[in-house]
Amino acid sequence: MTFEPTDPGDVAGFDPDRLQRVADFSRALVEDGHLVGTDVLVARHGRVALRSMAGMADRERDVPVADDSLWRIYSMTKPITSVVAMQLVEEGRLRLRDPLSRFLPAFADPRVLVGGTADDPETVPAERAITIADLLTHTAGIGYSIMDRGPVDELHRRAGLDALAAGGTLVERIDRLANLPLLHQPGTRWSYSMATDVLGRVVELVDGRSLGEAMRARVLDPLGMVDTVFQVDDDRLDRMTSCYRFVPGADPALDEAGGATGFRFRSWESGGGGLVSTMDDYHRFCSAMVAGGELDGRRILGDRTVRQMMTNHLPGAGDLDDVGDPLYAPGFFVGCGFGLGFATVEDPARGRLQATRGEASWGGAASTVFWVDPVEGVHCIFLTQMVPSSVYASRRWDLRALVNQALVG
Repeated sequence: MTFEPTDPGDVAGFDPDRLQRVADFSRALVEDGHLVGTDVLVARHGRVALRSMAGMADRERDVPVADDSLWRIYSMTKPITSVVAMQLVEEGRLRLRDPLSRFLPAFADPRVLVGGTADDPETVPAERAITIADLLTHTAGIGYSIMDRGPVDELHRRAGLDALAAGGTLVERIDRLANLPLLHQPGTRWSYSMATDVLGRVVELVDGRSLGEAMRARVLDPLGMVDTVFQVDDDRLDRMTSCYRFVPGADPALDEAGGATGFRFRSWESGGGGLVSTMDDYHRFCSAMVAGGELDGRRILGDRTVRQMMTNHLPGAGDLDDVGDPLYAPGFFVGCGFGLGFATVEDPARGRLQATRGEASWGGAASTVFWVDPVEGVHCIFLTQMVPSSVYASRRWDLRALVNQALVG
């Protein structure tokens, strides 16, 4: 497999001049002062058609973005955790219909918020059990400290369930979470949540190893993802990027220096957002997914399982705008569904999207994003470090349009 950028003219179906617009777009985000550093990769059938880096990995130390820079991928961890869970499904050790309480009895009698405040919540019993499928599709009704949808998310924060904070263990966090009310009845709506962290704990219980050990043995090692880790050790620390925060009308402010990253000593492994990775590593993951679960002769999933993961599983086959809580802004996900760990493009015309039906994608809190297009055999990864991700969320669709307009065959 080719990981170094090739002549885009040698990658079937891309017009080199039109593809250059992707690099120009990424570089302009740095030159115009919106972002500090970027790295973008476009590939087809696993072959790199474009790789373009711009700006600084660490502005304060004058370190440019490099081939092996380490990036906080945050929620781009979720698809990897979901793949591990689906491997257990393939092995007959886990079922999508299984109640969560089979593995975590503390979730046996969930309650659902129907009114009140964080100080005085009004709840009713859940009408059915939370299932493993609910976790994979974010339809369980679990809250998220990084969201602000009312009392449930506030209760997550009060319980010390900051999704990005160090401290404590995964077991302790999930135990605390189990005592909190749900946003809605299980299986009825899409609500972005801590569900994938709960799924990570299920993986531990079924697999018999820590999440990191299971992930390493099942996905990272087979795919050669040598730099995708929960903790940044001494040997990798000098490659860690700094993270920046949006400031209206000013240059991005330093949010977390690379050398002082909170990923240095993580006490718990977050399946929802705990990994750092490199462009080459995530390219390997995407290459396997776009190829139906196999890379360089190593198969991590069956191709039918991959197709199922990239199929819309939302209630009534609805889209995220109809049956989901807004993540960035109302209308952002029109025409998109959600599968088992990925958002999916279902109706590009309805969403006015320059996209292909069947594309699967997700992004991270520091404005990273990826998508895989199994129809065209294309995948794209965009890495940067800017919080919050909502500031430039619409640029994700711009990038999608630029990649797809370069496909001419």
